[in-house]
Amino acid sequence: MTKRTIVQFIFIVIFIAACKGNSQQHNPATTRGKEYPVLSVTPRDTLLSIPYVAHLQAGRNIEIHSRTEGLLDKIYIKEGQQVRKGQLLFKMNDSELRIELNKAAAAYKSAVADAKVAQVETERVQVLVDKKVITKTELDLVTAKYRALLAKADVALADKNAVQQRISYTNITAPFDGIVDRIPLKEGSLITTASLLTTISDISTVFAYFNISENEYFQTLLNGNNAQQITSISLVLPDGTSYPHNGVLESAESEIDERTGNIAYKARFGNPEKMLRHGASGKLLITRPLQNVILLPQKTVFEIQDKNYVFVVDQGNIARMKHIRVDQRLADYYVVSGGLSANDRIVYEGIQTIREGDRISPKG
Repeated sequence: MTKRTIVQFIFIVIFIAACKGNSQQHNPATTRGKEYPVLSVTPRDTLLSIPYVAHLQAGRNIEIHSRTEGLLDKIYIKEGQQVRKGQLLFKMNDSELRIELNKAAAAYKSAVADAKVAQVETERVQVLVDKKVITKTELDLVTAKYRALLAKADVALADKNAVQQRISYTNITAPFDGIVDRIPLKEGSLITTASLLTTISDISTVFAYFNISENEYFQTLLNGNNAQQITSISLVLPDGTSYPHNGVLESAESEIDERTGNIAYKARFGNPEKMLRHGASGKLLITRPLQNVILLPQKTVFEIQDKNYVFVVDQGNIARMKHIRVDQRLADYYVVSGGLSANDRIVYEGIQTIREGDRISPKG
């Protein structure tokens, strides 16, 4: 064998070995593959806690206005004070009304006196008519006059009562037990019926208002997840602490907001310690039970063109992309409603380095 023939033979052997090695490198069927942790899909029962942004409102919250005009004489309360139903809050100046009351009382007494005189005259004429001294027409006239004066007395009494009622409006009292808000006006201020004196909030019961989407609302109806299926309704305060009392779900509003596509619900919370205040905010956690659902860690799922996929490992340890349907998010997990079966093996970590059809070595 010549030297040239030997060199050619060596090059052929090296080329065949290189081709064989390259073929083995890219053929997943002939390589063991890189190790990746996997998990088996197992349906189970769990609790789903869905967070909502909530705005708190007092069970009763009303503005206090005066029902009459005048000067604000006295303020008997302080901002933030707890008041009782019927407690005197403000006193308006009633000196002018007292003068009107005196006039109305005098007018009433005068009208009563005139009616008394007419009554005596009617009785006198009645005697004369009975004796046939005068005709019955005279009796009819004095009787009509008497009745007219009685009506005037009734009008005068109504005027007097009206002034007394207006005087009672100068004493402004609390309509219910509650807490006083800011008092914008001071003693001596000129008050009209439009003037805001303060606001009182009854916070013994507090409502947490929150919105859910139109889609979630109809899903709730279709799935039958009504108030009876709710395990608990809890409130997380702005500082991250949990409110110690659970809430009760109240009925929804009758209309869906066409601007936002949301519908409002509210949850009722007892507030015995007066911890919650009107106008505060928080996070509402509504917990519902889920039966026989598949939960996947979020890091096992990747998204392509708004669709969710996972890598499922088949019997030959080949990774295959599979589309799944995600229903809801639960903490660091997805609630999967379709696309997977029990005992499917899912690649748990490292999905960014896997391609469709790669052979892997399952771990765990």
